[in-house]
Amino acid sequence: MASSSPCAAPSPSLRCPLALSLRFASPPPVLRLDGPRLPSRLAVSTPRVPAVTSALESLVLDSDEDDEDGDEVESGLFQGEAWAATDERDAVRSPELEVPELEELPEQWRRSRIAWLCKELPAYKHSTFTRILNAQRKWLTQDDVTYVAAHCLRIRNNDAAFRVYSWMVRQHWFRFNFALATRVTDCLGREGKVEKCQEMFEAIVKQGHVPAESTFHILIVAYLSVPKGRCLEEACTIYNQMIQMGCYKPRLSLHNSLFRALVSKTGGTAKYNLRQAEFVYHNLVTTNLDVHKDVYAGLIWLHSYQDVIDRERIIALRKEMKRAGFDEGIDVLVSVMRAFSKEGNVEETEATWDEILQSGSDLPAQAYVCRMEVYAQTGESMKSLDIFKEMKEKNIPPNVASYHKIIQIMAKAREIDIVEQLMNEFIESHMKHLMPAFLDLMYMYMDLDMHEKIELTFSKCIARCHPNRILYTIYLESLVKVGNIMKAEEVFGEMQSNGMIGTNTKSCNIMLRGYISAEDYLKAEKVYDAMSKKKYDVQVDSLEKLQSGLLLGKKVIKPKVVSMKLDQEQREILIGFLLGGTQIESYAQRGVHIVHFQFQEDSNAHSVLRVHIHERFFEWLPSASRSFDDESKIPYQFSTIPHQHFSFFADQFFQKSQPVLPKLVHRWLSPRVLAYWFMFGGSKLPSGDIVLKLSGGNTEGVQRIVNSLHTQSITSKVKRKGRFFWICFQGSNAESFWTIIAPHVLNSFANSITQEGAIICSDGAQDNRHRF
Repeated sequence: MASSSPCAAPSPSLRCPLALSLRFASPPPVLRLDGPRLPSRLAVSTPRVPAVTSALESLVLDSDEDDEDGDEVESGLFQGEAWAATDERDAVRSPELEVPELEELPEQWRRSRIAWLCKELPAYKHSTFTRILNAQRKWLTQDDVTYVAAHCLRIRNNDAAFRVYSWMVRQHWFRFNFALATRVTDCLGREGKVEKCQEMFEAIVKQGHVPAESTFHILIVAYLSVPKGRCLEEACTIYNQMIQMGCYKPRLSLHNSLFRALVSKTGGTAKYNLRQAEFVYHNLVTTNLDVHKDVYAGLIWLHSYQDVIDRERIIALRKEMKRAGFDEGIDVLVSVMRAFSKEGNVEETEATWDEILQSGSDLPAQAYVCRMEVYAQTGESMKSLDIFKEMKEKNIPPNVASYHKIIQIMAKAREIDIVEQLMNEFIESHMKHLMPAFLDLMYMYMDLDMHEKIELTFSKCIARCHPNRILYTIYLESLVKVGNIMKAEEVFGEMQSNGMIGTNTKSCNIMLRGYISAEDYLKAEKVYDAMSKKKYDVQVDSLEKLQSGLLLGKKVIKPKVVSMKLDQEQREILIGFLLGGTQIESYAQRGVHIVHFQFQEDSNAHSVLRVHIHERFFEWLPSASRSFDDESKIPYQFSTIPHQHFSFFADQFFQKSQPVLPKLVHRWLSPRVLAYWFMFGGSKLPSGDIVLKLSGGNTEGVQRIVNSLHTQSITSKVKRKGRFFWICFQGSNAESFWTIIAPHVLNSFANSITQEGAIICSDGAQDNRHRF
C-alpha cells in the first residue's frame, strides 16, 4: 500500500489505525471513529513551492507551470530584478469558504467514511484517486465532497483538492459552489500551478460568474512568475479581463509587477509591448495611483525602439515626469537620444548628449551608438567613425552594439579598408554575435562585385558562426553572378539538405537564373517544379527565359495545377510535434482544421526550429505568413491554412478538444518522428540523459510507446506531472536513443538544446542526478 506523505496526513482526530490494501476501493462496512472538527471558516496559509532537488524535477516543475514551456544587443530595463515577488501572491485575501463541521453531517457511518477518505485520498496518484471516489459514488453528496476538498486545502495538498473538485463537477448532483471554486483556484495559483489555476478560472467564468479579485490577482502573479517571461501574454490577458470584465481596480504593486515584466526584455523584443504598457500607465493615472519613476522611464524606452517614433508622446511623457518631480536619469536621456537619432535630428541628439555630459555620470556606450546613428542618417559617415574612436580614447570599451553600428555605417559608405580593419578588431575581441557584421561586409562586397572577397568572408563566417540562410543566399548569388554554376549547385544542395539553413523564394529564384544562364533547362525545370509545389513566386523574366529555352527543345512549359498534399516528411514532422504538444483546431465547423505552431522565444533551439518549420510548411501557410524575406522576422507563432488533410491528425490526436494518444501511435514512431518530438518537446541534459515531454494520453497509451521503444532495446522511465508525461532515457539508453534520431536532428541543434539543459540544471538543481 502506498504510504501517506507527512503533508498528506489528516488532523489527529482523523487518524485511523486501520490500514486497507490498495485493492479495496471502499472502506469496510463498519468503521467507528470520533468525528473530527474542522473550523467553520477554512483558513489556508500560503503554501510555498519546495526547493527543486534535481535537474529533471526543475524541468518538470517548469513545464507544469507552462502546461498545467534585435539589432542592438543589450538588456532590457529591470533585467536584474525579479518580475514579481512571491509575497505578491498574498496581497489580496481570498473570499471566506464556509464549511460545516464534520459532526454536523448526518449519520455516524457517513462521518466515518468521510474521515477515511480524508486520510487515504491524499496519498494516491490520479488513477487510484479517481477509482476510490468512484467506488463511493452511491452515498457521497455535495456536502461530503466539499468537506474532503476543504480538508485537502487545509493540509496544503492542493493537487488533491483539484482532483476532488474535478471529480465532483462530473457528478449529476453537482451544484456550483463559488467560494470553493475560488479557494481551490487561489491555492493552485499561489503554488504556481498556472495551468490548473487557469482551468479553474475558466470553469468559474463558464458558470456565469465573475472570478473574485483575489483570483485575478493571484493568476496574474503566477503567470508573471513563470521563468523567462514565457507566460507574459497570458498575464496581460488576465490583467485586461480583471479591469474590463471584473471592473476591479488592481493594486499598485500588481500594476508595477506587470509593467516591469513588459520592459524586462531586450528592446527589439519589448517594443511590441508598448500598447499594453500604455494601458497599464493609463490605469495607474485614472485610478489616482502613484506612478513610479521607472514607469515613465520604461515608456520612453519602449517608444524609442518603435519603427515610427511618436515624438509628441515622448515629449509629453518627459513633461509629465518632470511635473511629478522626477529627474531624468541616464536611461531616459539615452532613450531620448535613440529616438531623435532614428529621425536624423542632429540638433536634438547633441543637445541630449550635452545633458548627459553635464550630469557627470559615466558615459554609456549606447549614447555613442546613437550619435553614430544620427550622423550616418545625415550622410556624415566619417563623423560617426570619429565618434567611435573618441569612445575608445575615453577608455569606454566598445560593446557588440557599437561594433555592429560602425561596421554597418562604414559598409554602406563603402569604406573597404576601414570596414575590414574594424571587422578584424571585432573578431579579435572574442565577442559573440558576429553574424550581422559579416552580413554587412558581404553585402558591401556584393555591391562592389568583389566576389573573391565574398568567398573568403563566407569561409571565415562559417568557421565562427552557425549556418545562416541569408549568408548562404548571398554566397549563392555571388557564385551565379560569376558563372560558377557547379559550385552554386553544390551550395544550393547543401541549403536544401541542411534543415538549419533551408531554401526560400529568393534562393530558388537565384538558382533558377543560374541554370537558365547556363542553358541547363532540364535542371531549371526541376527547380521551377519545386517552386510551384512550395508556392514560391517565380520572377517573370526567369519564367519567360525558361519558356523560350524549352521551346527550342519543342517543349512548352505550362502553369501546373499543384494539388495540396502532405509529403511523408511533413506527416512525420506533424506527428512528432503533436506528441510534444502542438495544437490543432477545427475551422468554422467545416470539416477542415488548422495547425498552430508555437515556439519558445527564449530558446535558441526553438528559434532554429521555428525557421526550419516555416520553410518546411511554407506552402501550407497563409500569404501573410509567407512574406518574410528575413528569417529573423518570422514570428514565433504561426498557423497553417485550414485544410482537410489536417483532419486525420485532429481526429487521431484530439477528442473533444482534449489531447489524446492514437491507439496505433506505437507504430508511427519512426526515427524522424522521434527526432522532431525530441527537438520540439525534449531536452538533452548535461549528464547525457534525454527527456521527452508527452502531451495528452493515459497510462495505457504511454505504456504502448515505452514498449515500442523497448523492442529497440531502449529502456525508459516515465513520470507524470499535471497533463504531461515525461519519458526519460538514462545512460546507455540515452546513447541508443540518440543514435536512432541523430540523422534527422538539425545540425548544431544538439549543442543549443544541451546548453539550455545546462541552464535548467544551474537554475534549479542541487545535484545533477534526476530521480524518477
